[in-house]
Amino acid sequence: MPITPDHVGRTYPPAEPYRISRAKIREFATALGDDNPAYSGNDPIAPPTFAAVIAAHAWEALFGDGELGLALHRTIHGDQRFEFRRPLREGDDVVATLTIENVRNRGTLDIVSILVALDVDGDVVCESRSTLMHTREG
Repeated sequence: MPITPDHVGRTYPPAEPYRISRAKIREFATALGDDNPAYSGNDPIAPPTFAAVIAAHAWEALFGDGELGLALHRTIHGDQRFEFRRPLREGDDVVATLTIENVRNRGTLDIVSILVALDVDGDVVCESRSTLMHTREG
């Protein structure tokens, strides 16, 4: 059975906590070519798009749900937005939890909107919303 609007609201168990380290922040900023001093020094924060790294860990539950029939190799990541309540910081143990927010089926195309809440010590510090376009076989 493919993913349908009946799956809207499904929330998966949280992914394993992701520890943000000074080294990971530095590697990510370097990969971006961004030398913003906020990403180094005594109390570094992570670049905003670093949240995508952590959110992607929560996607494993979505693509591992056999009931939905989703396959990563047939999926295009069409859109992603972040809403921060505070920056991600060195030392944060971030827990990512994914919820399916919307599903539209158009022929063999599934358009799936997901929310990944990034939580630190019981507080949501960032929400990542993505739109995925998935093509079913057949």
